[in-house]
Amino acid sequence: MSSSESSKESDYILFLSSYPPRECGIATFTQDLILALDKRFNPVIKTGICALNDHFPNKYRYDNHVNYEINAKELENYVSLAEQINTEKRIKIVNVQHEFGIFGGEYGNYLIPFLQVLKKPVITTFHTVIPKPDDHLKKVVKDIADNSEAIVIMNKLSKEILKKDYDLPGYKIHYIPHGIPQVPYEPSKRYKKKLGIENKIVLSTFGLINKNKGIEYAIKSLPKIVDQFPNIIYLIIGKTHPSVKKLQDEKYRKSLKREIERLGLKNNVKFYDKYFTLEEIIQFLQATDIYIYPSIDMNQSVSGTLSYALGCGRTAVSTRTEYAKHILNKKNGILVDIKNSKEITEAVLSLISDKKTYSSMSDQAYKSSREMIWPNIAQSYFKLYRKFFRVKTEREKLPEIKFDHIERLTDKFGIIQHARYSKPNKKFGYSSDDVSRALIACCIHYKNNPSKQLEKLMNIYLRFISFTRRKDGSFANIVSYQKKKDTTSEEDVVGRIIWTLGYVSSQNYLPKEIKRKAINLFKLSLPRAKGIKSLRSIAFIITGLYFYLKQYPDKNIKKLFTSFSKYLINVYKSESSPEWPWFEDFLTYSNSKLSEALFYSYDVLKKKEYLEIAETSLNFLDSITFTSHCYVPIGQNGWYFKNQQRSYFDQQPEDTASMVQTKITAYKITKNKKNLKDALKAFYWFLGKNHLKLMVYNETTGGCHDGLGAYGLNLNQGAESTISYMLARLSLEDEEIKNLISKL
Repeated sequence: MSSSESSKESDYILFLSSYPPRECGIATFTQDLILALDKRFNPVIKTGICALNDHFPNKYRYDNHVNYEINAKELENYVSLAEQINTEKRIKIVNVQHEFGIFGGEYGNYLIPFLQVLKKPVITTFHTVIPKPDDHLKKVVKDIADNSEAIVIMNKLSKEILKKDYDLPGYKIHYIPHGIPQVPYEPSKRYKKKLGIENKIVLSTFGLINKNKGIEYAIKSLPKIVDQFPNIIYLIIGKTHPSVKKLQDEKYRKSLKREIERLGLKNNVKFYDKYFTLEEIIQFLQATDIYIYPSIDMNQSVSGTLSYALGCGRTAVSTRTEYAKHILNKKNGILVDIKNSKEITEAVLSLISDKKTYSSMSDQAYKSSREMIWPNIAQSYFKLYRKFFRVKTEREKLPEIKFDHIERLTDKFGIIQHARYSKPNKKFGYSSDDVSRALIACCIHYKNNPSKQLEKLMNIYLRFISFTRRKDGSFANIVSYQKKKDTTSEEDVVGRIIWTLGYVSSQNYLPKEIKRKAINLFKLSLPRAKGIKSLRSIAFIITGLYFYLKQYPDKNIKKLFTSFSKYLINVYKSESSPEWPWFEDFLTYSNSKLSEALFYSYDVLKKKEYLEIAETSLNFLDSITFTSHCYVPIGQNGWYFKNQQRSYFDQQPEDTASMVQTKITAYKITKNKKNLKDALKAFYWFLGKNHLKLMVYNETTGGCHDGLGAYGLNLNQGAESTISYMLARLSLEDEEIKNLISKL
């Protein structure tokens, strides 16, 4: 047994598990989980590993996460390890990643003395739950559960098995799905090209090979498929399980090759005999059309391979294992009987022959697996850990700023407003609203990260705004991909453009030519502002005028600013009541921008009434949209009208971003730290602190999903959502705000 000194740097969670480079599914799972936790919560809490070694002396070269090592086959090591952990005050929880085969003793019962001696809270994650146990197995599992504060299962059916067959109390059992990588949903074509299998219909199975995989039944299903579709290729990805190879060498793999030869499938089956990295596995899955999961272990309660396939948007044909029955339904895959090659044949042919059904099932495979992405899983585990120890702060690490998706959506003319998942959808063209927001985002980011790329983007967006301006001073909002302008004249468009141009004009750190263009367009747009009555448009205009006035104290612009501020105040006085202190009889989009505008008005005009109304109206909005747990924006599906039921669903990133910006503005004007805490709380909506506990921001693409419904995400990552997220994220990069957040 050994211990690393690095473990003493901070409070941490210790995982008892196998760990890479050991070739083991539990090892890979544990590594993925701690990386997700580190990315989200380090340094609030750190992670450490006690690695279970299956060799003595140890042959593995571990990374610096490994604080302890034990030989899993020696009973005395477990008691010594527990005693050593008891002396380490900074270990707050021990999370046992449990699989019967990785611990010593019968059914891995060497673990039990460790748990009995250990004085730290224990959470045990069961990777296998076996129904109808014999007496000894039942006793081992009950002893583990009795010495654990909580049990985690990855299959809802497992909870019933543990309650019914093992007599475990339901309150101890927590469902957290198996984690999957967060990858974009993309067609298989370009990934096939990388593997040299273009123009093939690709079936695949991956994982450590052993007889329980049932691969021979998938192979036997192929001849009739190949008869109809000669371009079928079946990829068998992975090396033989080390334990199997040690006992039987390559006996099973050789039998598969003989079967392939017998059936004349040499050109239709390809082995990849290697232990692949996660990135390589994802490439194989993204090149796959249909994933085959022919396992003959019907009691298998979890499968990382099946989870990963669905996570890549690949529909599956699977035998009816306990896990497959949990995760697959008629919408995202097809279940077949065990050892039934004929049913596999029929299922694959039905998918290949019906492109509409295949496409729908692939979409649903991706959509149904979003709760399983690692950022969501990390949050679920952290929430469970916090039940058993106090965290010094709830502050989480903020994602790195990533402009990848904004750049992906932007071409030489503007920013494509819609996307199909993360792929730009040119059919719907461009929107001035989106271009305006994107220009502000680039401008803010440029302050601390100046680059030619950001200058290029800003120039594209300024040219687009100039293009959309009509002779009468109005602006087109929608421009087709063929560069044809719409004929509408929306007040919001004018408002957003004035907001954008006023902000850009005021920033001295920008290149002179960009500022010059913005100032020129700003002045040209002002005549159109007069006569606008839409309250949100007025709020946007006040914001733009505010920033311009801060840099250029122009009397005429201040007069316009004052006029709009008075109008907003008068509307509030006319429409508000003690039970509904708001500007209108309804709450729709960008609600907080009305209050925010009055904070700006107060800052310039110094009228106490403006501040009072700004705070009163914002407090009213807070009472409706903030709960004790999370921020809940007004749902687009029905909005909220006075004396009626509010809508909770189809929550939009745009409204959340508005609240983050408003709260930061409110803090800067009032110095009330509650506003800063609220800004963070609203921002965490993007990171999974919402009613579905799902990440709305996509860390892989840099895009943001288009909305949060009652039961799932709108998985498209359009411009409005992505830029709204970016504006919220950038607002937390303000130097003053960033320093204060670090101290909360």
